Amino acid sequence: MAPLGAETPLPRWPWVLLGLLLAGVMGAGVLWVPPAAPAEVRISLPEFTLTDQEGRTVGSRDLKGRVWVAGFIFTRCTGICPLVTERMLSLQAREPGLDLVSFTVDPDHDTPEVLKAYAQSHGAKPGRWRFLTGPREPLYRLIGQGFRLSVAAAPEGTSEPPTHSDRLALVDRRLRIRGLYSSGDGEDMGRLHRDLEALLREP
Repeated sequence: MAPLGAETPLPRWPWVLLGLLLAGVMGAGVLWVPPAAPAEVRISLPEFTLTDQEGRTVGSRDLKGRVWVAGFIFTRCTGICPLVTERMLSLQAREPGLDLVSFTVDPDHDTPEVLKAYAQSHGAKPGRWRFLTGPREPLYRLIGQGFRLSVAAAPEGTSEPPTHSDRLALVDRRLRIRGLYSSGDGEDMGRLHRDLEALLREP
């Protein structure tokens, strides 16, 4: 019996067992990691009202209660926009329960009529894939302050195009951004598909 007040030594077998277990796991080249949860940025979007390719008023109230992915393009773009639109088209084909929304960053040129022709030429399904335009100031404010993404108009008197982010935004039924994904990054696109499938299963 240990003297009164002396520390009683802890049994060694739990530590030995733990050491053997870790050694076996590491020796096999396997390390268990908890599965990653969906991206949870959870930025709440402000209310907005814009115009779609059919000339109809569409806003945040119409999208609330739905899972959707937002992309940012302009129809005259020859840079990243074709890839962004291609990624959206892939999502349309793969995820039947998903809505898609493309916001133009060139609203002076991209009227509803121009956007409708663009949508038709890229196989956008009416009712599932909306192309939105509107006055530049509230549109840019939504992109910059709502989605927290970069956007800038071309300098006046130049032929430079607008600049904008290539990211896609995953938005939940409560109008919260759950993830931002670079359309040019294959790993990001894989993560988007996984997060989207998890989000669609949420009640």
